[in-house]
Amino acid sequence: MKRKMFNVGKVVNTHGIKGEVRVIRITDFEERFQVGQRLFLFTKDDEQFEVVVDGHRKHKNFDLLHFDSYHSVNDVEKFKEGMLKVSQDQLSSLDEDEFYYHEIIGCQVETTSGEVLGVVKEILSPGANDVWVVKREQQKDLLIPYIEDVVTQVDVANSKIVIEPMEGLLD
Repeated sequence: MKRKMFNVGKVVNTHGIKGEVRVIRITDFEERFQVGQRLFLFTKDDEQFEVVVDGHRKHKNFDLLHFDSYHSVNDVEKFKEGMLKVSQDQLSSLDEDEFYYHEIIGCQVETTSGEVLGVVKEILSPGANDVWVVKREQQKDLLIPYIEDVVTQVDVANSKIVIEPMEGLLD
């Protein structure tokens, strides 16, 4: 049986000549990129590598990672445009009212009055709170701030999210 994998970062480029890669983070878990973490890297050519983080630092809006046994830019060139993933057994258990991105993406969103708005297609993390991007039919995407005043119910078992739209949110 193939094990389920979850995206935690996208390699957008190499950085310097010593084998670092520039990563856009797709996770809220700081520990994903800590030294010693095991990740699975899927290249754009569908090659798969198991890598172990042996260096991590922040640079601008990116995470710079260095992997054990990859010591030059030539070693990591093939990782560009690749996706960093973790397996299901690496997922931590969450507290109540905490969710993994993969549990939210694909959920139907409706208002407290029962109006179906669309489906969550991606999650943005611009700052203080996440923003859920809801794809609507024949309308532009809706941006829902993940805050208590707006998101009133999250039912991942039934792929349903209920919101109380604040003024101007649906315009």
